[in-house]
Amino acid sequence: MKTRAFTLLVTLLLSAPLSALAATGVALVHGTGQQSDAYNDYWKSGMVESIRQGLPTGSNLLVVNCNFEEYMWDDAAAGCLATQLYDFVTSMNIDDLVVVTHSNGGNVMRWILSNPTWDSRYPTIINSTRWINVLAASSAGTPLADAVMAGNVFEASVGWLLGYQNDAVRMQQTSWMAYYNDNWLLGTAGRPSLPVGFWNVVGTDVETAVWDADSYCGGYTENLGLEVTQEWLDSCSDGFLNCSSQNAAGRLWFYDYSRTKGGEPLSHNQSRRKCFNLDVILRNDI
Repeated sequence: MKTRAFTLLVTLLLSAPLSALAATGVALVHGTGQQSDAYNDYWKSGMVESIRQGLPTGSNLLVVNCNFEEYMWDDAAAGCLATQLYDFVTSMNIDDLVVVTHSNGGNVMRWILSNPTWDSRYPTIINSTRWINVLAASSAGTPLADAVMAGNVFEASVGWLLGYQNDAVRMQQTSWMAYYNDNWLLGTAGRPSLPVGFWNVVGTDVETAVWDADSYCGGYTENLGLEVTQEWLDSCSDGFLNCSSQNAAGRLWFYDYSRTKGGEPLSHNQSRRKCFNLDVILRNDI
């Protein structure tokens, strides 16, 4: 079975003649929502700046801001992402790009990887990419999206997280994602592999004990909301996504408890924040 170390070794061997010219970069791709300042509003500066420390050249970092309330193939979503990634790799001469995505950002990124002829910029992006580190990917959708689109109680309880009834949430209904996975997207069971590594970090639980300081990482109120919605998900979930969805495409990198400080689980909110050494793991991976 291929490991990340083996994959990196092959990549380095294949690019050895150009190694002197290699430039490593990192792009952070947010999840569902329309972002204009993902640095501060989605990831927070502590997470971004910690990851930046792993780069040989600190300026080679891009924080993407797009409208991921649209369908993944929409110009506002994949089109915007392609524009920002393409401009980044070409202007900075990046030929070793590590993409860090969260949640629905993995779907938009997977659209680009799966449909190289859709847009003339996609091949350049794919050829420049080492691999994708996917934090809590919604690769198989979530039952919560089904509930929100049905307009039931979930709309009130998790509207702050899902962004209400937009096209991105509609797209993440489980039956819709099953269709896209079978017909448009690569990397799931029975489908061809993705052209680059798609490595999953899976969040397995939500903890919100008021006496436990770890429960406050990323925001206690947000984690409490995820604790509530977890009641409608599998026992293995991050409060928004079942573990099976998070690992439905690509390959498992690790379950949270196997690598985080103290074996702490990562809620869906915590997996985009500087919690339990996740930032250090991502930084060291560069």
